[in-house]
Amino acid sequence: MTPPPPPPAASEGRWSNLDRPPLNEAALRRALLRPGGLWTSLDVVDSTGSTNSDLAARAAGLAEGAVLVAEEQTAGRGRLDRSWTAPARSGLFLSVLLKPDVPVARWGWLPLLTGVAVATGLARAAGADFALKWPNDLLVRVGGEERKTGGILAERVGNDGVVIGIGINVTLREEELPVPGAGSLALADAISTDRDPLLRALLRSLEDWYGKWRASNGDPHLSRLQETYAAGCSTLGLRVRVELPGDRTLIGEAVAIDGDGRLVVTTPDGEDHPIGAGDIVHLRPGG
Repeated sequence: MTPPPPPPAASEGRWSNLDRPPLNEAALRRALLRPGGLWTSLDVVDSTGSTNSDLAARAAGLAEGAVLVAEEQTAGRGRLDRSWTAPARSGLFLSVLLKPDVPVARWGWLPLLTGVAVATGLARAAGADFALKWPNDLLVRVGGEERKTGGILAERVGNDGVVIGIGINVTLREEELPVPGAGSLALADAISTDRDPLLRALLRSLEDWYGKWRASNGDPHLSRLQETYAAGCSTLGLRVRVELPGDRTLIGEAVAIDGDGRLVVTTPDGEDHPIGAGDIVHLRPGG
C-alpha cells in the first residue's frame, strides 16, 4: 500500500510563529485613540526599513500623536547610525510624532523623557526592573549583569516636529541577540512578554510624561523629569569613558544630569565637563 503524501509545509504567514503572534491593531486603536488624548492615529505594518524614516517622510501631513509600529524592521537605526535588527514580532519597534509647544531649547529633554516613560511604563506592565544609560539606552538585568534591551532615537522633522523611535527587545532568545551583551525582557525573566499590553503601557506612560513636561513649559525640574531620570540612571556614580566627536576621549566620574539634560563628568583634575553628545562606556573599577 502506498503511503499518503506528506501534508504541505505550513506557509510563512502572519501566524506561522504562534509564540510570537501579531499585534492586534484594532484593539490597540480602541484602547489608545480617544478624543482629547495625545495619540491621534496608530498604524501597524508587517515590515519596513525604518519606522523613523517612514514617519518622518509623512510628518508634514500628520497631526501630532501619530504612531507607526512595525512587526519587523529591516533597516532600524540607533544613535550614530548603528543598525538595530531583530526577528519579526520579537519586540516593539515604533516611532511617534510629537510637536511640542515648548521652547526649542528644551527639546533636548525629549529622548530622556522617552526613556523615563518607557522604563516606568514597562516596569509596571512587564514586571522587569529597568535602568537608563545616558542618553538613550534602556538596560535590564540578566544573570546579574546589566544588558541593553532597548534604545531611543529622536530626529527633528520640519520646523515644529520631532520623530522619536523606540526599539525594545521582548522575546529574543540568547542565540538571537544581535550582539553579545544585549538583552531582552524574556531573558530578564519578565512576568509578561505579551506585546499588546506592553505597547499600551508604553504609550500611556509616554502620554503622561509628555503631558507633565509640556504643562510645565518643558521645565525638567517642575515636571520632575530631571530628578526621575537621575534616580533611574545607572550611569551616574560610575567611572566612564566619553567618546567625543573628532576621536577625542574623556575619562572621569559621571556625577549629575544638568538642567539641559547633559551628563556632567568630573575628571581627575576636579573639572566638570557637561556632555551634550557622545558615546558613553561604563568602566569597571580600574578600567
